[in-house]
Amino acid sequence: MAAYGPSFVIAIGYGAVTPVIALRARELGADVGTAALLVALLSVGPLLAGLPAGAIVARVGERRTLVATGVLDAGAMLVGAAADSVVVLGAAVAVSGALWTAFLQARQGYMIDAVPHPYRARAMAALGGSMRLGILVGPLLGAGLIRLWGTHSAFLLAAATSLAAGLLALSVPDLSAPDRATSAPPLSVWRVLRDHRATLLTLGIAVVVIGATRTARTALLPLWADHVGLSASTTSLIFGLAAGIDLACFYPGGWLTDRYGRALTAVCVTAATATGVLLLPLAGSALGLAAVAALMAVGNGFGSGIVMTLGADHAPVVGRAQFLGAWRLCGDLGGTTGPLVISVVVAVAPLAVACLVVGGLGWLGTGWVGYWVRRVTATSP
Repeated sequence: MAAYGPSFVIAIGYGAVTPVIALRARELGADVGTAALLVALLSVGPLLAGLPAGAIVARVGERRTLVATGVLDAGAMLVGAAADSVVVLGAAVAVSGALWTAFLQARQGYMIDAVPHPYRARAMAALGGSMRLGILVGPLLGAGLIRLWGTHSAFLLAAATSLAAGLLALSVPDLSAPDRATSAPPLSVWRVLRDHRATLLTLGIAVVVIGATRTARTALLPLWADHVGLSASTTSLIFGLAAGIDLACFYPGGWLTDRYGRALTAVCVTAATATGVLLLPLAGSALGLAAVAALMAVGNGFGSGIVMTLGADHAPVVGRAQFLGAWRLCGDLGGTTGPLVISVVVAVAPLAVACLVVGGLGWLGTGWVGYWVRRVTATSP
C-alpha cells in the first residue's frame, strides 16, 4: 500500500497540468504549432530519460528516486508557473516529463520487492488504478483553480502535489537498501540490454503494441466525435463515462491476470481497442460512440497494470532497474507511435479509412501480443 499514496498524489498534478500546457503556451505568445510542440515535450522527456533513469534507480534505489523526483518535479512546475517565455515553459515541461518516467520506474521496482508474486498483477493493477484516479481528479481541481487565478495556478497545484508525493515517499521503507550495500557496482545499461535483447525484441515489441493501441484510442475517439458533429460537452461526458468504466474494471482485471495468466488481459487491451476502432465508422450518434468508448474502456481497464506486471515478471535480479528503464522506453515508444501512425494515415485518407487501417493494424498487433506473451511467459523460469 505504501506506493499507492505517492502515485495517486503526483498523478493529480500531472492530470491538472496536461490539459493546460497548450493554453499556457498560447498566453505566452506561442502560435498553435508551437503550443502543440510543448504538449509533445511531455512525451519526449520520458523517451530521452527512460534508459538514464533506470541507471539512476540502480545506483540510488527506489525510495530515494521517488523522493528526489517528487522534489525536483515540484521545482520544475514552479518554473513553469513563473515562466515568462515559451522557451522556459518548454524546458520545464520537458524536465517534468523526464522526472515522471523516473518516478514510474522507481514505483514499479518498489512493488516488485514489496508484493509476493501470486498477488503481483492485482498490486500493479491497483497501482495503475491509483494513477488513473489521480489523473481524473487533477483536471477537476485544476479547473476550479484556473477559474479563480488563471492557468499558472495548475502548475502551482502540480508543484504542491509533486512535493507532497516526495515527502510521502520518505515514509516508504527502502527495501532495496540491503541489496545495494552488499552487491557489486551496477551493470551498465548497454550490457543489460544486450543480455536481455531476446525478451526486449519479442515481449518488448508487444509492449510497444499495447502502448500504441492505448494512445490510438484516446486520439481517434475525439476526432470521430468531431467528425459526426458532437458538441465538446457531449464528447467530454462520453470520455467521463469511459473513465468511470475503466476505473471499475482495474481490480477485476488484476485478479484475472493473477488467476488465469498474463496473456488474457494483455490481449484484452489490444483486441478491445482494435475492435472499437473498426466499429467507429458505424458510430453516427452519441449513443453509438458511447458504446464504442465503453468497449474500449472495458479492455483498457482489465489491462490496467499489465505492462508493469510483465516487466516485473521478466526483470532480472541483477540489472533490474536498468531492464525496467528499457521496458518503460518500449511503452513510451508505443505511446508515441500510435498518434504518429494516425496522423500519417489521416493525412492521405478519410478518417473512416484511417479507422479501418488502424483497427486492422491493431488486430495484427493483437496476434503478436497474444503469441509472445503466452510463449515467453510459458518458457520463463
